[in-house]
Amino acid sequence: MTEKIALFPGSFDPFTLGHLNTVTRAAKMFDKVIVAIVTNTSKRPLFTAKEKKRLVAASIAHLDNVEVILHEEGLTVHIAEKLGAEVLIRGIRNITDYEYEKNIAHMNARLAPNIETLFLLADPAYANISSSVIKEIAKFEGDVSPFVPQSVNEALEKKYRDRHIGC
Repeated sequence: MTEKIALFPGSFDPFTLGHLNTVTRAAKMFDKVIVAIVTNTSKRPLFTAKEKKRLVAASIAHLDNVEVILHEEGLTVHIAEKLGAEVLIRGIRNITDYEYEKNIAHMNARLAPNIETLFLLADPAYANISSSVIKEIAKFEGDVSPFVPQSVNEALEKKYRDRHIGC
C-alpha cells in the first residue's frame, strides 16, 4: 500500500493560525503532509527562509505526520514529484484567492497531470487573516496574538522591536 502524500507550499511570511488550520485538516486526510517554504518572487519577505522553517516547525510539532522543508528554487510541481506527493494543498479564504489559485492549479495540471490540487476553504474564524495584514498590524505594534501561533507572535515582536532599535 502506497503512502498518500500531500504538499502544502507557501511563503508563510509569517505562518498564521489559518495556515495551521489548513495543515491540521490536511493531516487528517493524508498519511503525510509536507509543508514547503517556497520563494514568492513578487514579495519582499520579513523572515529569512531558515527563520520561517524554524517557526513553521515549532507550530506543527504536535502533528506527527507533518514535516517542513525549504524549497527556494524551482517549480512547486517538480518538488511535489520528487517527494512523491500526489496532491497540492491550497487554502482558499475568498473569491480573490480562488481566482488566483485556480489559474495556478490549471497551469500545474498542464505541467504535471499526475498531481491534483485540493482547495480547502478557510475556516470562517481564519478567513480574514492574511500574512500581509498580520505584518502591517505587527509593524505598528498591534496585537496579532489571536491570529498567529505563539512562537510566530514572539518572532514578530522581536523582529519589529529590533528594527525600531536600529533606526
